[in-house]
Amino acid sequence: MKWLSEFKKFAMRGNVVDMAVGIIIGAAFGKIVSSLVSDVIMPPIGVLLGGVDFSDLAFTLKRAVGDEPAVVIGYGKFIQTVIDFIIIAFSVFALVKFINMLKSKAAIEAENAPKPVAEPTKEEQLLTEIRDLLKENKK
Repeated sequence: MKWLSEFKKFAMRGNVVDMAVGIIIGAAFGKIVSSLVSDVIMPPIGVLLGGVDFSDLAFTLKRAVGDEPAVVIGYGKFIQTVIDFIIIAFSVFALVKFINMLKSKAAIEAENAPKPVAEPTKEEQLLTEIRDLLKENKK
């Protein structure tokens, strides 16, 4: 039972939960960007390059014989994956840059905000009264 409670304590820590949420959102974001690249960006690029579809580009090392499949190097899929990565990396960079800009604006506003004057503590009030009484007695 101790092992189970330790696991629960570990799994429910804030940074573990935040990491899990980040991974889930990242996976969904990756699917969105992959769809953007394959369905929106690559078709016009293929048209510009004369109807080339990158995902079909491959070197055939050994042709298919009978039931044996062909042995191919699918470099087009690799090119597609690299383009996906570049777009995802740029999107994440832009997002982080935007968040940092918002944080820096918030930090500047926090620095420039007027700081509230703190009320003196009870000890400070008592010390002030004692000081004032001592001044009166010296006169």
